Amino acid sequence: MPTLYDYLPSRNAWKIRQLLQHLGTPHRTVFVSIFEREGRSPGFLALNPTGKVPVWQLDDGRALAESNAILAYLADGTAYLPGEPFARAKVHQWLSFEQENVESVIGSLRHWTMTGKQRAPDVVEGKRTASLRALALLDRELAQRPFIAGEAYTIADIALFAYAARAGEAGLSLEPFPAFRAWVARVEAQPGHLAESQPYAIDPHSAGELPA
Repeated sequence: MPTLYDYLPSRNAWKIRQLLQHLGTPHRTVFVSIFEREGRSPGFLALNPTGKVPVWQLDDGRALAESNAILAYLADGTAYLPGEPFARAKVHQWLSFEQENVESVIGSLRHWTMTGKQRAPDVVEGKRTASLRALALLDRELAQRPFIAGEAYTIADIALFAYAARAGEAGLSLEPFPAFRAWVARVEAQPGHLAESQPYAIDPHSAGELPA
């Protein structure tokens, strides 16, 4: 049986749990205590050299890291990733956007806010500015179509929802973005949507810094 290496407060890991829920894929779960350096163990680094979750390990031992790569692998041949080349590429376009413009800014702000970590004010302000720019762009795009890559709900929506929809936990108001908020409601209405989000507070070690 394949294995998901998981850390519950991680929204990158939530992406994989969400798709697995949609697909009904049997798997086992191994929780990795990343703030206690479990991600830096030789065994885990052999699965993912960055030491991060999620990781998806196949029955034959091969392992795949990076949440959006795992989404694309698991969704291949399903309704969550189009088969037509251009439509498929549009999904990958938004997966790339999510990593560069959402996870890296909203994700960081959320992590710092929820764990009480202190960062230089100019760094925080830079992340806030970039986060609001990304939300404004998404709001404009989602005013034109029901889902980010077109008419259908795909893994691009799962990926974007993971951190963008939790922007409030990063201290960002979604009030100025009505089309985005309507999209959030459409995603939450999908059958099998995983509404629960685990706070970092469930991990007493999360107040510390991630090991280098």
